[in-house]
Amino acid sequence: MNKVASNCSAESPFLFFDFEREKMPQANRRNRRISSTRTSTSASATSIIVITTTLLLSFSLPMTESAIGVNWGSVSSHKLKPSTVVDLLKDNKIQKVKLFDADPDALVALMRSGIQVMVGIPNEMLATLSSSTAASDLWVRQNVSRYLVKGGADIRYIAVGNEPFLTSYAGQFQSYVVPALLNLQQSLAKANLAGYVKLVVPCNADAYESSLPSQGAFRPELTQIMTQLVSFLNSNGSPFIVNIYPFLSLYGNSDFPEDYAFFEGTSHPVTDGPNVYSNAFDGNFDTLVAALSKLGYGQMPIVIGEVGWPTDGAISANLTAARTFNQGLINHVLSNKGTPLRPGAPPMDIYLFSLLDEEAKSILPGNFERHWGIFSFDGQAKYPLNLGLGNKVLKNARNVQYLPSRWCVANPSQDLSDVANHIKLACSVADCTTLNYGGSCNGIGAKGNISYAFNSYYQLQMQNEKSCNFDGLGMVTFLDPSVGECRFPVGVTNTNSSGFRTHNRWSVICFLLLWFFIM
Repeated sequence: MNKVASNCSAESPFLFFDFEREKMPQANRRNRRISSTRTSTSASATSIIVITTTLLLSFSLPMTESAIGVNWGSVSSHKLKPSTVVDLLKDNKIQKVKLFDADPDALVALMRSGIQVMVGIPNEMLATLSSSTAASDLWVRQNVSRYLVKGGADIRYIAVGNEPFLTSYAGQFQSYVVPALLNLQQSLAKANLAGYVKLVVPCNADAYESSLPSQGAFRPELTQIMTQLVSFLNSNGSPFIVNIYPFLSLYGNSDFPEDYAFFEGTSHPVTDGPNVYSNAFDGNFDTLVAALSKLGYGQMPIVIGEVGWPTDGAISANLTAARTFNQGLINHVLSNKGTPLRPGAPPMDIYLFSLLDEEAKSILPGNFERHWGIFSFDGQAKYPLNLGLGNKVLKNARNVQYLPSRWCVANPSQDLSDVANHIKLACSVADCTTLNYGGSCNGIGAKGNISYAFNSYYQLQMQNEKSCNFDGLGMVTFLDPSVGECRFPVGVTNTNSSGFRTHNRWSVICFLLLWFFIM
C-alpha cells in the first residue's frame, strides 16, 4: 500500500505533506510523491525575498500562452487501433501528445498528423545509454531518425527516463541520467537533430520540498545532480518537466482540505509572505520555481508532464470531481494569470493524464490507477470538457469496432454460495476495481458484483463461450445489465491483447540485444 509521510504538527496540520507511490516495475507506470504546503507567516524577511523574486521573474519571463496536450498510455487489454487514437486526438484538436516509450505502432500512426510528440525512454535503458555512445546512436536511429522524415512523425522531445529520481527508487537510476543525456545529445548532433529534438527528464514532485513555496529546494541528496541537469537543460533550450497530482495529496491525507485541491477557491488558503495560495497546484508549482531559483535558474521554462484526476476507484475519484478539477486547471492555465512567483507566466505546456483509461495497470497505488482517462478505454468521453482548443466539448472516437452486444452475468437459477473462487479468478485477470469501496459499482449488490466480475473476464477473453461457464454459474445475456453509473463494458475487436503488456519489455530486450551485437 502507499506510504504517507508527514511532519505535520497538531497546531499546523498542513505544514507539509508528502504522498509517495510504491515503486512499480513497469517504466510507464507513474510513481510520484506530492508535496503540498499549508501554513501562514508574516516574517518581514520572507516577504522581502518573495517580493524581490516575484519582481525579477515578472520582468524577465515572457508572457506565453500555454498549450494543452495529453499523455497516451497503453497498459490496456482493450486497446484501440493507434490510427483510431490519432483520429481522436485530431478530432479534439489536440496538438501535443506524450508517450511513455517509442512504440512504433503509435509513431507510425502519428506520421503526417501534425501532432507534436514526446517519446519516452524507460528507466531500465538508462544504464546502457549512459555507458556507450554506440548504444545512444542506435536508439536515436531506431526511434527518432527513422520517423523524422518528410511526412513523418513530428518528434520534438525525448523524455530520458520517467521520474528517475523518485525517492522509492533509492537512487537506482540517479547516476545514469546525466551521462545518458550527454550521450544522447551527441547522438542527436550526429543525426543533425540536436537543434530540433530536445532532451528532457520528467521529474516527480518529490524531487523538491519545503514548508512554504518561497522556501522550495531540491532534496539535499539531489542538489548536485539537479544542478548538472538544469545546467544541461538550460544550455540546450529544454524545459524542466514535473508531474503534479493534487488528487494524491487529497487521497493520501484525510486532513487535507478538499477545496484546496481544486481551483474554485478555498477556506484554507496558504499565506506565504505577501502571497496567498488558494490551490495546491500553484503552491506546488511555485515550490519548484523557488528550488530552481536557488540553483540560479529561476527563469527556466516549466512543463507539466502529468496532471489529472481519476474518475473511479476511490471516494474522491468520480466524474464530477474529475471534471471540476480538469476544467478548473485548464481555465486557470489558459487565463495566463500565472502564479504568485511567476505572474503572467503559466507553465509552458500541460499534458493531462490521461487520454484513455488503462485497465491493466498495477493497482498498488490504489484502485483509481486504472481510471485516469478523460476518455474511457473505447474512446468515449466520460464528461463534458472544454480543452480550450476550439471544441467546447470532447468528441468521441469514431468507427470503434465493438464485440457483439452481449454480457456474462450470474445465472439466477443457480446456487451462488460457492462462487467466491470464481470471482477471485476472474478479478485476478480482469479489472474489477469499480466494485471496491468508493467505486462506481460498489453499491450494486452481491449478485451484481458476481455478474460484473464474470462479465469483465468474459470481455477480456473476447467473449469466448467457455469463459462464461464458471461451472455453470454464469450465463450469457443480450440485455445490458448496467445500473446507473455502473457500466458493464463490451470489449472492442480492434485490440492486440496478446502483445500489449509485453511491448515495452520486449522493446527494451531487443534494443539491448542489438546493442550487444554491434559492440
